[in-house]
Amino acid sequence: MSSADSYKARQFNLSGLKGISDETLELHFKLYEGYVKETNNLTEKIWQFIQDGKVDQEEMPAYSELTRRLGFEYNGMVLHEYYFENLKKGTGTGEPGRSSKFLKAAEASFGGYDIWKADFEGIGKMRGVGWAICYENPANHRLSNHWISLHETGNVAGFNPILVMDVWEHAYLLDFKTERPKYIEAFFSNIDWSAVEGRVSQGTPVRKQAAKN
Repeated sequence: MSSADSYKARQFNLSGLKGISDETLELHFKLYEGYVKETNNLTEKIWQFIQDGKVDQEEMPAYSELTRRLGFEYNGMVLHEYYFENLKKGTGTGEPGRSSKFLKAAEASFGGYDIWKADFEGIGKMRGVGWAICYENPANHRLSNHWISLHETGNVAGFNPILVMDVWEHAYLLDFKTERPKYIEAFFSNIDWSAVEGRVSQGTPVRKQAAKN
């Protein structure tokens, strides 16, 4: 892998968010940069194994460990980019626009935006560390919320991330200590709904079917 093929850490101007301090952001950006660096390191090491077109049996344990680790580091890099992208200072009400595609998709998928939000927040408050992610199913454009642990564990194959919330301790511990619900409230007050809107497809969500008696 050449240096031209290496991933580069992106820059995000998020200074001045509501409730999420610049100190937390500085630590968070450094962590993200570490994922980018380690993704490049692991990709280069794996390339050394496969550039001759084979993986020898005696190389398999080391090759396997590197490959498994790459999933953690790579997803850590990508999920942080989604997370930083869907934040913006001075976003106003903290709610999506009444005519937005996201709101319509949430209503079609959950029966109402408030129900979608309660589910998303509930996932974010679950014990443990990980991510709360709202995905869109490209087959029917329905939204669903999921708990993702360890970056690579729990991602739904083929689904598109629409809203990504980091609930690892580094995202809130400095500002809120163990009061994660207050962090989630701050997160919602900083959501860049225009970025979220850009991730929603143009398709019409298939409405949730009512249960039959």
